[in-house]
Amino acid sequence: MERVHHRRVSAGTLTALIAVWGLILAVPPVILLSQREAWLAALERPEAQADWDAFRSAMREQTGRDGPVQRKVPKSPEPPLRVWLRDYVGLAIAAWLVLGGTLGLCTGALVVGAATGRAGLASAAENRPGSGRDDEKQNDRDAENAEQRRHGS
Repeated sequence: MERVHHRRVSAGTLTALIAVWGLILAVPPVILLSQREAWLAALERPEAQADWDAFRSAMREQTGRDGPVQRKVPKSPEPPLRVWLRDYVGLAIAAWLVLGGTLGLCTGALVVGAATGRAGLASAAENRPGSGRDDEKQNDRDAENAEQRRHGS
């Protein structure tokens, strides 16, 4: 009976992968929170509000026109990015942590599985007891038995 040897991921490699995963999860929220105030200040300037008002006016003029696309006037009197940064930043960070964390965890598991050199299903089946050469012997015996039945009957 043959034993299949698998490479294992070292503790250092696993620690490095977990550290990278943690950085990928932590860096975007940290950047968002550190830049949030500056972005909000820029969006609260009168020019930003004037740009948004001009955009809404242009949409209002384009509603009701014939064409392939029907325009709708945005309901918000404020730019959407300002509303998002002010009111929904916590939700965005939570979504990043849940979705990004899950995706990162699954990707990490795939990378570790591929890196350890685990045998695929076909090679694992060949290395199991009762497979491979044993199957060939059984096939030979079955052929001999069938031949004997034909000649004996």
